[in-house]
Amino acid sequence: MQVDLSKQPRDPEAPKGRPTPKRSEAQTQRRRASSAPADRKEATKRQREARRADLARQREALASGDERYLPARDKGPVRRFVRDFVDSRFCIAEFFLPLAVVILVLSMVRVGSLQNIALLLWLGVIVLIIVDSIGLAFRMKKQLNERFPNEPKRGAVAYGLMRTLQMRRLRLPKPQVKRGERP
Repeated sequence: MQVDLSKQPRDPEAPKGRPTPKRSEAQTQRRRASSAPADRKEATKRQREARRADLARQREALASGDERYLPARDKGPVRRFVRDFVDSRFCIAEFFLPLAVVILVLSMVRVGSLQNIALLLWLGVIVLIIVDSIGLAFRMKKQLNERFPNEPKRGAVAYGLMRTLQMRRLRLPKPQVKRGERP
């Protein structure tokens, strides 16, 4: 039995060229068409392997900076410029985690003067990070508007500020410029 599933429009007056199938035959054809693949385990296994391959390609791209396989949040010339802009300079925020550990150890020591110093260090580090981040955000916005006047820049500054909070060695995608270089 041949079923004509072509998508071509036909004249409603013309005969269809085949007999009308019995209801039972039509129902079994519908069920067969909408059922899951015959070997479900094999299908899920292939999907899992494809997902693993995609994730491995993304990890390699994050390590090498290959633009083709980067995740969507890291793709594009605007994001690349923001990464290079942040990676080309020192930011106080990238030293936050090591400083936080030192300050935490100082605050746990049972000496009152060291605890007071630790409290002042917390305040000083937070104020410095905020001031540095505000200055960086203004400079980054200015550069983005000059270099990419017609491209969408939504979220690019926040992306850059979040990148400053990571230590340079741990940043993904890996930094492509050295400190002091201009992006």
